[in-house]
Amino acid sequence: MYMFRRRLYAGQSFGHSHRVRSWIRHHKKIAIPGAVIFVLLLGVGGFAVFKLTHKKAPPAAPVAKKETPKPAAAPAPLVYHSPLTGLEVTKDQSERPVTGIMIENSPDARPQSGMIDAGVVFEAIAEGGITRFLTLFQEKGPTLVGPVRSVRSYYVDWLGAFDAGIAHVGGSAAALQTVRGGGFKDLDQFFNGGYYWRATDRYAPHNVYTSFEKLNALNQAKGYTHSNFTGFPRKAEAASATPNATKIQINISSGLYDSTYAYDKSSNTYLRSEGGAPHIDRESKQQLHPKVVIAMKVQESTVLEDGYRENINAIGNGDCWVFQDGNVQHGTWQKAGIHDQIIFKDDNNSSLKLNPGQTWIAAVPNAQSVTWQP
Repeated sequence: MYMFRRRLYAGQSFGHSHRVRSWIRHHKKIAIPGAVIFVLLLGVGGFAVFKLTHKKAPPAAPVAKKETPKPAAAPAPLVYHSPLTGLEVTKDQSERPVTGIMIENSPDARPQSGMIDAGVVFEAIAEGGITRFLTLFQEKGPTLVGPVRSVRSYYVDWLGAFDAGIAHVGGSAAALQTVRGGGFKDLDQFFNGGYYWRATDRYAPHNVYTSFEKLNALNQAKGYTHSNFTGFPRKAEAASATPNATKIQINISSGLYDSTYAYDKSSNTYLRSEGGAPHIDRESKQQLHPKVVIAMKVQESTVLEDGYRENINAIGNGDCWVFQDGNVQHGTWQKAGIHDQIIFKDDNNSSLKLNPGQTWIAAVPNAQSVTWQP
């Protein structure tokens, strides 16, 4: 009985084990592909998850190339010109007041000081054929000016257009009445003695001098800090290739006071002589050399004021000759009133424009002559 059970068990065991092994063998054949599929599915799923969670970034927008900004252009510097001379100057110089100074021209007053720095010079007979100068300064102020002398009415008429102070030592009765009557900036030595002095190397009345250190202080003390006026119209200078007036003779009264001018093409100026000798500035030793020379014909007469005085029609009109760039141009001068500027016009009635620099204006009596040579 025992043995039978054992065999039976053993047979069952054998048969079961065989079926198990057979099942395993059978299922191994299908398990291997399933694993592969599982792995594939796992890989595909992982890839899908990767794709979902790691989307491809959109293409980057093109980056604009940064250009270095160009520096802003510096503003053009402001350019200032002297209303008196037309020369380029600093802002401060262009705003300075104009100061007029009466300077003597008798032989005992020569050589004078400071005239070489004047912007405009008016030359006329003061008395007895002796000429005198009204010198006008703005951007330049010499350290020594003189000899200073008295004023006459027609100089005041010319001065009136420049809104200028006037430095002088007294004057004719009519001139003093006008200057002291209001509307003028009087710097008379009679009332401002501390701003003048008498030199010891010359005798009176040819020895009164002043300086712009003193005159600037006097102007400041009186509140004369600006001049409101219209200067002469100016142009760019251009020396002529074929000059037609290089030697000028201006006869005003007599040999001692008649003047000549020699054109210097290299500087485009006119070297001034009077009384047969070069007209020299005492301090610089230079010959006076204006850029423009104007000879204007005037009516001359004698009037009785505080004695007999020279009289010139500074207000009115007449012929004129303008010398610049080596050439001469005929025209007319016109002055409507005491505070109106002189206007120079050509023969076509157009305004004559002047070179920048010192302008020398000689008032020539109608009876005298103006001549020139090429």
